[in-house]
Amino acid sequence: MAPLKVGDSLPQGVQFEWAPITDSDPTVCGRPQPYDASKEWADKKVVLFSVPGAFTPGCQAYHLPPYIQKLAEFKKKGVDIVAVIASNDAWVMNAWGKVNGVKGDDILFLSDTKTFFSRDYGWPAGMGDRNGRWAMVFDHGKVVYAENEKSPGEVTVSGADAVLAKL
Repeated sequence: MAPLKVGDSLPQGVQFEWAPITDSDPTVCGRPQPYDASKEWADKKVVLFSVPGAFTPGCQAYHLPPYIQKLAEFKKKGVDIVAVIASNDAWVMNAWGKVNGVKGDDILFLSDTKTFFSRDYGWPAGMGDRNGRWAMVFDHGKVVYAENEKSPGEVTVSGADAVLAKL
């Protein structure tokens, strides 16, 4: 399938796996559960960014931290949900959020291992099953921003500053 583009609708049936952050201990994690993005995001403004992998150098140092640091700016621009996806399982994504000081559902750390959203509707990284590095913004189910990095090592069009500038 082709990547979603501005004007497209979020497809029905998009689900991720999610282990909600309920405490700060990265060695403890609840059971993963389905997260129905199609349902949860239907009437919200959502920033979704994709990374090749949790705890990988570029994702950990350059991609995730600005989203955490600028979460209040996203909220001021009317964003209801900020979510990150990677091909890691829900337990790893949960631990990644905790290690970075995220509490509760401030930012959703979703696993893209079940529906392969990045492969079917985003951009894969071209490195096996890893996700690409990209960002999308959905406003009430419609794509209003969709950009893919030219190189998986770059954080430009998918970074927090670039997305904030388009809101």
